[in-house]
Amino acid sequence: MQAPSVGGVMLPRGNGDTIRLSRGASLTDFAEKIGANPASLVAVMMNLGEMVTATQSVSDETLQLLGGEMNYQVQIVSPEEEDRELLESFDIEFGENEGGEEMLVARPPVVTVMGHVDHGKTRLLDAIRKTNVVAGEAGGITQHIGAYQVATEVNDEERKITFIDTPGHEAFTAMRARGAKSTDIAILVVAANDGVMPQTVEALNHAKAADVPIVVAVNKIDVEGADPTKVRGQLTEFGLVAEEYGGDTMFVDISAKQGLNIDKLLEAVVLTADAALDLRANAEQDAQGIAIEAHLDRGRGAVATVLVQRGTLRVGDTMVAGDAYGRVRAMLDDKGQNVEEAGPSTPVLVLGLTNVPGAGDNFLVVDEDRTARQIAEKRAARERNAAFAKRTRRVSLEDLDKVLKAGEIQQLNLIIKGDASGSVEALESSLLQLDVGEEVDIRVLHRGVGAVTESDINLASGSDAIVIGFNVRAEGRATQMAEREGVDVRYYSVIYQAIEEIEAALKGMLKPEYEEVELGTAEIREIFRSSKLGNIAGVLIRSGEVKRNTKARLIRDGKVVAEDLTIVGLRRFKDDVTEIREGYEGGINLGNFNDIKIDDVIATYEMREKPRG
Repeated sequence: MQAPSVGGVMLPRGNGDTIRLSRGASLTDFAEKIGANPASLVAVMMNLGEMVTATQSVSDETLQLLGGEMNYQVQIVSPEEEDRELLESFDIEFGENEGGEEMLVARPPVVTVMGHVDHGKTRLLDAIRKTNVVAGEAGGITQHIGAYQVATEVNDEERKITFIDTPGHEAFTAMRARGAKSTDIAILVVAANDGVMPQTVEALNHAKAADVPIVVAVNKIDVEGADPTKVRGQLTEFGLVAEEYGGDTMFVDISAKQGLNIDKLLEAVVLTADAALDLRANAEQDAQGIAIEAHLDRGRGAVATVLVQRGTLRVGDTMVAGDAYGRVRAMLDDKGQNVEEAGPSTPVLVLGLTNVPGAGDNFLVVDEDRTARQIAEKRAARERNAAFAKRTRRVSLEDLDKVLKAGEIQQLNLIIKGDASGSVEALESSLLQLDVGEEVDIRVLHRGVGAVTESDINLASGSDAIVIGFNVRAEGRATQMAEREGVDVRYYSVIYQAIEEIEAALKGMLKPEYEEVELGTAEIREIFRSSKLGNIAGVLIRSGEVKRNTKARLIRDGKVVAEDLTIVGLRRFKDDVTEIREGYEGGINLGNFNDIKIDDVIATYEMREKPRG
C-alpha cells in the first residue's frame, strides 16, 4: 500500500498495527511510536482540516482520526492501566497482597452508606458514631468524605467495622462512585415513608457496578405513613430480595433518630461480610490503599484521610498518593488521637504530604523519597496532559476564522478553590456539564485546595476569570488586591447555589437578542424651515410618546420611505424637551434628513433586549 506523502515527504504507513498512547498524548508522542517526523503529522492533520501543534495534548478522537488516516489501530491506555505500567517500571505491584496464604489475616469490612438525599444517611452515621454532623453542614448536605471505625459485638466477639462517609448530593456522583470502589459492603438507606427514589436507584447502581453486597437499612420506621413492606416490594424489582422472601439480602428496619435497631444493622453488616466475602489482607507488607479525602489545613499543611487496604502504615514511612508525596510526619485516628501505625481497613489522617491528593487517588509506601517524587511527577504530568486534551476545543480550518473573530465564542474563565479536593472536583465536573448553547464555553483555568491567594487573583486579573471560593475565604492581602484589580470573587458553602449562579452568568454572556418596541407615532401637520437646523416638522403625537434620541422611520401613504432616522431635536413651543406625550403638539428635528411632507407619519421605536428563558 502506498505511503501517504505530505509536501513530498513520504510517511511510514501502518499495516493495521496497534499503537498504544496515553490519554492527552501529542503528535510528537504519536510520531515517536511510528518513527516519523512530528512536523509531517502536523501537515497530515492540516490536510484533515484540523489545526494542531506538534506538542499540544490532543483528544482521543483526534488520535483515532490520525491513526485511521495512517492505517494504525490507536489504543488509548486507561489511566488505571497507565498507572499500573508506571508502578511496574518501579517494580511495584499495587492492589495485590504479597506473600502466601499464611501471611493473610482477617480485616474489618469497609462500609459505605448510600441512598437518596433526606432519607437519613447522615443521621444514621451520627447514630452509629454518636456525634452530630448534620448541625454543622451548610444546607444539611454532607460536603466531605470522612471515615471512621466502630466496634460492635457479634456472637460475644468484638468486631470492628470501618465506615466511609460519602456525600449525598447528586453533584457528588463521581466521588460516590469512587467511594463504592473502595468498599466491601454498601448500606442502602431507604426511608420507610418515601420508598425508592431516583437517587436510591442511582446509589444501588453504583453498588452493583462496584460488585459489592448490599444491606438495606429501612429508616424512619417511627414516622407516620411508614411502610417497610412496601420498600421490600419496591426493591425486589431491582433484584434485592429480602431474606424473609427467600432472597439473600438482609433488610433491617431502623430509626436513626430514635437509635432503634442500630446494633442489629451492624450485626447484619458483619454477618453479610462473613457469608459473602473473604476479608483478609497481609498486614506485614508496605502499606497500600486509597485517599478518601484531602484538604489544606492552615496550621498543618496538606492533610489526607487515607484508608489502608493492605499492609501497615507507620509514622516515618515515605508515601506517594496520587501526584502528592512525602514522609508521614504524624497520623491521627478518627477521634483525633495520635497513632504510630495503621493496619488493613484502618482510616487515618496523614500529615506530611507536599500537596493535596485527589479524592479516590491510590496511595502506596515506597523505600526512597526519590522514587516517591518520580512517581508523583509522572502522575502529575499525565493528569496535566489529560486535562489539556479535555479542555482543548477542536477547531477545524473551516471555522478557524469564525473562532478568531472576537466575541464569536464567549468563554467564562473560572478559578475554583475549595476546602477539600473532593468538593472541588465535584464542583468542577458539575460546572463543566452546564450547557447553555454553542456560543458560550466554560473553562476552568485552575483548581486547588485552600484559601484564595494573591496568585489566584493575579491569574484571574490576567485572564478575566471569576474566582469561586467553596467553603474557603481569601487570605492575607488577596481581598484588597481583588478589589483593586476588579476581580469578581464569589464565596459559596452549598454546591448547587454555585451551580445556579454560574449558569445564570453563562446565560448572561449569551449574545443578547433584541426585539423592536414601538414607542409612539407623530403626524406632520406643518413644516418649518430653519437655516441653521434644516426642516423642522410641526407634529401632533397620535399614540404613545415620542422621545429625544430614539430611532424613527418615516411613513408616507402607508409605506416606509426612510429607515434608521434619529429624533435629534424635540421642542414644545420654545422649550427643548426630552419627550412629548400622546395628544400634544411639538416640533421634531430629524437631523440631516429633510425630505418630509405634511401628512407624513414619524414612527419612533427602540430595541429592547429579550429576556432568555
